Order: sequence, then structure tokens, then C-alpha cells
Amino acid sequence: MIRAVVFDVGECLVDETREYGTWADWLGVPRHTFAAVFGAVVAQGRDYREVFQEFRPGFDLYEQRQARVEAGQPEDFGEADLYPDVRPALAALREAGLWLGIAGNQTVRAGGILRELFAGDVDLIGTSDDWGAAKPDPEFFVRLARAVPHPPGGILYVGDRVDNDVRPAAAAGLHTALVRRGPWARIQWCTEEARTLPSFRIETLAELPSLVSEFNAGGATGPGCGVSAEAR
Repeated sequence: MIRAVVFDVGECLVDETREYGTWADWLGVPRHTFAAVFGAVVAQGRDYREVFQEFRPGFDLYEQRQARVEAGQPEDFGEADLYPDVRPALAALREAGLWLGIAGNQTVRAGGILRELFAGDVDLIGTSDDWGAAKPDPEFFVRLARAVPHPPGGILYVGDRVDNDVRPAAAAGLHTALVRRGPWARIQWCTEEARTLPSFRIETLAELPSLVSEFNAGGATGPGCGVSAEAR
């Protein structure tokens, strides 16, 4: 039975279009060019941070994040960057009595923003910087499981990536949901793992409350045992 739902951040809760646009501006390249190279890097299965190397070899993301802060142009996101289904989905899941969390590969600064945005809406907000482990490192999900007051088999992790979210979460014994938005999900959607590994494949977070309810009512127990929204 699923008793807790934990969400990834980028392209799951937060639309990162604007933020990646500001990185293109920081690099001094056209936004459409940055987006095209970003898509190519993702499609090749490379780390997204390699995008910056294509434009500026030797680029250090951590150093440049600090440089942006010092220049008064820090990475930022807010209410307007949340996908429109986020607030209703959280409210419906909370109403259903589920324990809720947010956990992703984010900086300490981003963690602070998340706590301001979701204060009182979720039970946990954790970041890779907080935990000293970043997805897909299995240790990230070890830390997540320790922070949730339910066993791994009672946790549903929701993300937009097979490689960073679904695969390592399932390996850790969690149920998973793959949401089809953002560049990774669009590119990975038709792969064998994306078709077979997630407990749920969804187009919007609005589908989760009913899917979780049906899953729990049906008595399914193991990760990967859910019903894809596409098959309903």
C-alpha cells in the first residue's frame, strides 16, 4: 500500500524553461541555440551539465552559480514557475491522508525557496546538498527512505526521468511514477524501461490521487505493480 508520495523538483513540480533561459543569457548565447544543444545532450544520454561545456569549455557550474549570486542574477524560481497541476494534486493527496515530501537534486538555495513555496503543504523537503548525495546515487534514496516514516514499499517517488528517478528509486524498493513532461521524459518515454519499470506512467500530476487510491484498493504490493494511466 502506498502511504507516502515524494516528488522530484525540476520538470516534475517546477517548469525550468525560464531558468534555463537565464543560463543561456549568462553564457551569452541565443536561448533557442542553448535549448537545441541541451536536447541533443539529453538525447545522447549525457549529463546535462555537459551542455555548458559545449559553449564554454572548463565551465564550473558551482563557481558560476556563485558568480551569478554575486552579480545579482541568482538562479531562481517561484510560484509562477510551478506547473498548474501541482497545487491541486498536493491538496488532493493530502486530503486522501497521504504523507507528502519533495526531494531532488537541488542546491541549499533552492531548498530554501522550496520551503518558502511549500511551507505547510508537505511533510518533508530534502535536497542533494542537504543529504550529501545526488541522484542517481543509491545513497540519495537511502537518505530519502530514512526521512520518510513508512517503509520503502509504502513510498511512491514521482519524477520525470528514467535514469535519475525511476530506475534508482525502483532499485531501492520504492514505487515510482514517471510524468511525461520536460526534455528527459519526452525523449525517454518510448524506451523499454520507461514502458515497463514505473508503477505509473502519467501525463499530469492530477492523475495521481485516483491512481494511488485504485492501487491501494487493489492490494498491489511490489514496485512496478501499478496500472499505467495510459491503460485505464
